[in-house]
Parts: sequence; structure tokens; C-alpha cells
Amino acid sequence: MYTLNDKIKNLVPYEPISGTYEVRLDANECPDNLPEFVREEIKAEIDRLAFNRYPDPMATAVVEAFASYYGIDPALVTAGNGSDELIFLIEAAFLEKGDKMLVVSPDFSMYNFYSSICEVECETFIKNDDLDIDADALIEKVNGDGINLVMFSNPCNPTGRGITAEEARRLVTSVDALVILDEAYMDFWDQSLLDEVEKYSNLIIFRTASKAVGSAALRLGFAVANETISRAIKAVKSPYNVNSFSQAAGAVIYKNKEYLQNRQKTIVKNRETLYNGLVSLGKSQPDFTPIESVANFVFVRTSRAGEIFAYLKSKSIVVRLMGSYLRITAGTEQEVERVLYSIKEYFEVTA
Repeated sequence: MYTLNDKIKNLVPYEPISGTYEVRLDANECPDNLPEFVREEIKAEIDRLAFNRYPDPMATAVVEAFASYYGIDPALVTAGNGSDELIFLIEAAFLEKGDKMLVVSPDFSMYNFYSSICEVECETFIKNDDLDIDADALIEKVNGDGINLVMFSNPCNPTGRGITAEEARRLVTSVDALVILDEAYMDFWDQSLLDEVEKYSNLIIFRTASKAVGSAALRLGFAVANETISRAIKAVKSPYNVNSFSQAAGAVIYKNKEYLQNRQKTIVKNRETLYNGLVSLGKSQPDFTPIESVANFVFVRTSRAGEIFAYLKSKSIVVRLMGSYLRITAGTEQEVERVLYSIKEYFEVTA
């Protein structure tokens, strides 16, 4: 009788929070849907699709729109079916049997998960008590342990912290390993190496349409690297990995540069309102510590995380519960006001 192998037999499918809630601040999504004028442009493009044909294997239109938005060479960009596909693909293709990769903790859990599926040895570098990366210690770890690939999010999901461009640059130039900077949240900060990527032989940067670009439904991710690495990624990816709907819609969305930039500023403003409000609440609560963030969410350390999470759910608000932490996405101005009011209310009723 056939039995599942050890690496997958105990796995369970990912299940996000189910149910209908008035305020969803659990998935770091953009709080607003695309405006009507952008949706009308997308509809016009969809009407032109040839449904009987495979999609463009190089996703040329959306890659060019993405590259134009960020001011980079489209030859350096590979589109993926979300960044998750690219993470899995690069771990599987760029590492060989016996190679080692390194992740940091806490960070995005899928880096380590995919390494187990690829049967790649994965070591973990623990961040300091402030949830920051000690760049010198990380460089020493990579070089001392013979690491072939190091991958982490910058800014970090879930902490919202980040290393500066100077620190990232020093890491890339101080190790022989392939370095992958997942900049899914870099649209909310200004410390990217995106426009420098061609200078380095060992750097890949990930970007996504799911956060500031507000298009999580499309599952669009991008890998940016020098031409040699980019050519290799294009060679190992599946031929038609990004469907025609996502390509057409993504190309339209990235061309609306002014709209995207204005919305990004609004999200940052709401994040600051959320952070400052949480700090204010924490002044009377010694066991409630918001972590200053450069992403579109705020990470909060508290031993009452589970209780606060349950109370918010009772008020039709969901955030992300992560052990003794809460990760709260910066929603609309009204959503930020509501979650702050509800947390304040929790403190009052449990005083």
C-alpha cells in the first residue's frame, strides 16, 4: 500500500482566518479596492484577451510596466505566480544536494517551509532582543558555516523592522552566498537596493503586487537580479507561470503610477496613526509594547495577545495572533480608529 513520505505526511493545508468580519487587519493586504477608473481599464484589457491561447511566457507587458514604475531595466525582472512561487523555485533550482541555506527568526515562515520540501538543510539566525538583525553577526554566521543561500524579508514580516540599505549592501558584498532580500514591504520604506541589483553577482530582490500595489488577488510577484541570474530564473520557471488575467490587470495597475504613490503615502500615514495610538495605549499598560514599524502593519508584544485577539474578534475585527504578539495591519483611517478604540475598550473592561 502506498504511503506518504515523512516530509509531507503530517502537513496540513494553510487555513487563514475564516468567517466574515467587518474589519480585516490580519493579512497585511491593502485596505482599499482598486478605484473604478482602474477597474474599467482592466476590463477593457480583458476584453482583448485570446482565451484559447496560452499566456505570454515572459509576461512582457506586466514586466515592462513593473520595471517602468520602479525605473529599472525590464531585462532584470522575472514575473512569478506570487512571490511564493519564486521562493520555492529558487530554493529548488539554485541549491544542490548538500547545500545549506540560512533564514532569520522571526521572519516569514514559508522560507523555511519550502526548504523542507526541497530537502535543503536550513539553519536559523536568531535576531536580537529588539527584533533587529546584527549584520556583522549574520555575515560571520554565513561565512563561518558555509551557507550557500541566505534569505530574509526587509522590511521584516512579521516585525516591521528593517536593515538599512548600507547594512544590506555590506552583507551582499561580504559573503559568497546568494543573498535574497524579500522587499515585499519596501514600498513603505526607502532603503531598497532595487536600483543597484545589477552591480552584484549574488543578489536577488523580490517584490510583490499584494501589498502597496493592492492586488493580492492577482498573485503577482517579481524577482529582480542581474542578467545572468535572471536568465537562469527564466530558464527554470514553468513556461506559462503567470496567467493572462494577472498579466493584463497588472500591466494596467503599474501604469497608474500617481495613484499608487498617493495610496502608498496614505497607508504610511495610517500606519503612523496606528503606531502612535498603540504607543499611547501602552503608556498605561506595562505589558503592551508596540514595535516601531517601516511596513504597513505594527507588531505588538503582550502576554495578553490571545485575550485581545479574542476580544477584537467579538467586535468583528480580526488581526494576526502570533504567540505573545499581535500583528495589526494598517487599514483605512476608519479601521485604524476602530481597532484602537476596541483595544482601549478591552483595557477598560478588564481593568
